Amino acid sequence: MQQFRAKNRLDAAALGKIVLARCLSQHLRAYQRTIEIIEDSPRFQSASWVTCGLLAGASVEQSPSASCLPASSLGRFVADNNRPTFIYRASALVREYRFDEASLDRLRALDTHADDDIALLHRLRLVNSRNRLTHALMTALLDMQRKFLVTGDPLALAPLTQAGLSSLLTASADLPMVADPGRISRLVRSLAFTLPNGRTLPLASLLPGERQVHCHRIDFLIKREKKMLLAGKIGRPWSDAQLAALLERQYGVTLSRRSIAAIRHQLAIPDSRRRAAGEDYQSATEGFSPLLPMSLPAVAMQIPPHPGVYEIRAPSWSPGGAEGRCNGEAPGGDRNPVVYIGSTRDLRKRLSDHLRGSSGNIQLSAYLAGGRAKVRFRTVQQQWRLLERHLYRMYCETFGVPPACNRMSP
Repeated sequence: MQQFRAKNRLDAAALGKIVLARCLSQHLRAYQRTIEIIEDSPRFQSASWVTCGLLAGASVEQSPSASCLPASSLGRFVADNNRPTFIYRASALVREYRFDEASLDRLRALDTHADDDIALLHRLRLVNSRNRLTHALMTALLDMQRKFLVTGDPLALAPLTQAGLSSLLTASADLPMVADPGRISRLVRSLAFTLPNGRTLPLASLLPGERQVHCHRIDFLIKREKKMLLAGKIGRPWSDAQLAALLERQYGVTLSRRSIAAIRHQLAIPDSRRRAAGEDYQSATEGFSPLLPMSLPAVAMQIPPHPGVYEIRAPSWSPGGAEGRCNGEAPGGDRNPVVYIGSTRDLRKRLSDHLRGSSGNIQLSAYLAGGRAKVRFRTVQQQWRLLERHLYRMYCETFGVPPACNRMSP
């Protein structure tokens, strides 16, 4: 038995990676609370071998406006003469602990409370690692997405994958750990940022792939098409071939008509014949919130307890557990198809019920079980059921089928 335990015991390096991964995945509010607990502890306050400072080049919010930011927001970008800078909401997020190694060596030699001090040292180094990776990440994004951060225009976003950002940080940043895509993914998953106009977006939105950038461009062309139709500058909506030609002319991007059609479907945009006929599902959902993670913490923090309509998107699912191809994606490039359209008197309660599996919709619960679903909503003070019926009808007319988890017409 002892040999079995020794064989399956994690070595220090593997254990350290697991602990760091958990630290990077910690939600912002819980992470700040962890730092407060560490710094309020008697062991930290009596430790003469550590001093506190801020990471080089980091700016921290000094005005009371930080309390107005959403709980998931790391801070806000400020445009100063078209040169954006990032201001963190709290000093704990850019805290840097500096250690007196000579004093630590003396503690180890004396063996007086050495175990407690070493445990504290490990926790402080974890904070340093997360803060340094966060600051290096924000510095790189500030440089790569400068145009978007100044204008707020999605067309100004540069394609940037997590793998590409990992290579960039590895080559340029002085980090105590490897900035691999997995660590970047854990860190950005629950973080957000606030633009100069006050709009808060997920941090992952600064890491768009090529496909997502194409979605923004086609969405822009369709909006321009509507204006030109109203002004009488064109006689009918553009075909997929014409959209492909416009993309190549304006952005130097070559896409096939098949790719254009797939992206249209992602954005809930019907073909030119249906657009010529009238309203579509995309225009019917104007005024909806940005897509939010379908999780209990996100619902509790970002969904109001007000009446309204909502739309749930989740990866394609089959009873055998395999995921299929998505057949309709969200505006902005999200590749999850719409699986449910609903309305309620209390958005927060209803969405929480869906997540807990207490709404009675077994098929929807199966889609939500994977943990990657997203939701967007619109608050409506009255006649929310009437709006739900309209959205459901427009979805069926646009895509030819109802959402997968709507068991009956509302």
